[in-house]
Amino acid sequence: MTDGFDDHTTAKAGEKMHTSDKSGIIDSMSDDVSQPKSPEAEVVGEPGLALARSQAKLAEMAGQHGDSPQSGRRVVFGLEDVSVSYSGTVAIRDVAFDIHENLATAFIGPSGCGKTTLLRSMNRMNDLIPGAEVAGKITYHGQDLFASGVDAVEVRRRIGMVFQRPNPFPKSIYDNVAFGLRIHGMKDDLKDRVEKALRNAALWDEVKDRLKDSALSLSGGQQQRLCIARALAIEPDVILMDEPASALDPVATLAIEDLVGSLKSDYTIVIVTHNMQQAARVADMTAFFSVDSDEAGNRSGVLVESGPTSDLFIRPSDPRTEAYVTGRFG
Repeated sequence: MTDGFDDHTTAKAGEKMHTSDKSGIIDSMSDDVSQPKSPEAEVVGEPGLALARSQAKLAEMAGQHGDSPQSGRRVVFGLEDVSVSYSGTVAIRDVAFDIHENLATAFIGPSGCGKTTLLRSMNRMNDLIPGAEVAGKITYHGQDLFASGVDAVEVRRRIGMVFQRPNPFPKSIYDNVAFGLRIHGMKDDLKDRVEKALRNAALWDEVKDRLKDSALSLSGGQQQRLCIARALAIEPDVILMDEPASALDPVATLAIEDLVGSLKSDYTIVIVTHNMQQAARVADMTAFFSVDSDEAGNRSGVLVESGPTSDLFIRPSDPRTEAYVTGRFG
């Protein structure tokens, strides 16, 4: 094919207190004071006990994804000694791991460790930044994304991206979704394609009677789902998400997380997040990045470890990972 890809890559509230009985309240308070604290509370103190409970909940959420969710799944991305620099300054270096089909993979780590830089390299968005350079090898279904003859525009069609803040065009809801379809010449059954994308983004029922309204009239959460619909409309294989819920309220955030859970049956999802609970809830696989210094004292992002989310949150192999997921730094 002229775009440099093989055909096979296109497949696809707490307990309520009763205040009517004052004596009952007093008795309850008295009982609480008279009861000895649990051994765990004695050891770690009440704040430490709350933290322990929080970590236990985090581990419970991470454990729901299983021990080997990648087993038997094809590798979509292979990263081999990948480094990315801007005008000679290394942002992230020596990254090597695989991303598997129809799973959600989270990139976690402190600010400045290169998570978004790496994500943008996976659909060649960094090509648009002057001075950006990718070293090493990133393969997509076994093919080098940066090989000569590979069409970067086609790469971005197959590997869609959703950004941190919703960025709808100043057009109607319908025209936002149809925009990419028209650009890529996918104009047959346009109306049906738009509806399908909006349904897949769990937005159709909310906007079906107002498709001619401006996209800017939508709420923040709706705008972000509209951007997801716009990405889905051109039938990608992969969706890259750069902190898609960081600018949203809790209700809208939950909607995005639920959407990730439903989309991964048809798409491979890679999501950057600073929210440990979010990573534990939505990601089958997790890669933890941190910042390190070379012999010359130059700081850059590094991959600390990657694997099933249950491993990183319950039994991390590196003490830096444990320190991060337990909130000791980051």
